Amino acid sequence: MPKTAIIVPCRLESTRFPRKLLHPVRGKPLLLWVAERIAAQAPGLPLHFAVDHELLATPLRAAGFAVVMTDPRHPSGTDRLAEANRTIRADRVINVQADEPLVTAAQLGALTTLIAGPAPMATLATPFRTAADFLNPNQVKVVFAPGGRALYFSRAPIPFARDQAGPVDDAWVCAHPCFKHLGLYAYHAELLEKFSALPPGRYEQIEKLEQLRVLENGHELLVGVTADPSVGVDTPEDAAKFEAMLG
Repeated sequence: MPKTAIIVPCRLESTRFPRKLLHPVRGKPLLLWVAERIAAQAPGLPLHFAVDHELLATPLRAAGFAVVMTDPRHPSGTDRLAEANRTIRADRVINVQADEPLVTAAQLGALTTLIAGPAPMATLATPFRTAADFLNPNQVKVVFAPGGRALYFSRAPIPFARDQAGPVDDAWVCAHPCFKHLGLYAYHAELLEKFSALPPGRYEQIEKLEQLRVLENGHELLVGVTADPSVGVDTPEDAAKFEAMLG
């Protein structure tokens, strides 16, 4: 029974980018780029893939990765993680997204350290550098106390520039605590198991941000700061950008 394990929830279908995890990048499915990256960046941690279809399981198994089949009807990746961990039985689970092929050792190390403490959940954030990103509702913002305890997540630009004369610009964003939330999480197994049974939060339903359920139900969520940005693949254009980054 591993103390800490990485579990990657994988869903075959995607609304914006159909079957994106199987999209070939230089002849190899995106999912395998992610798998190989995680394995190289965190060789000391057990790595498992929680999949909902044999089309995802087949290339992973062929490459030697551990696979747990899960119910395709799960409403969220967190529910998929919880089901997989009933088989894996890790005390602590690090959740890496299956469409983020550039996760770093520093990010995984930070999550491992954060979740080793008493807080039942942890995540990462990185400073915003531009006003355009800060004002974009698709870029989720997080504010947290000096010790890292999350106070709120929002699609709105928080903190609000009350005393700023004129529009928020890049200089203001860089000079203030403006942080972008990254979709990397870690959980104590107990919270992961009961997450889906927690009542959905009022603000979670308004903002459509699942992590608010944890805060609204009184659980501590720690935020670590990383200089490494997250690079997600949500569209065919993103996949082309990732391929270009490979050189």
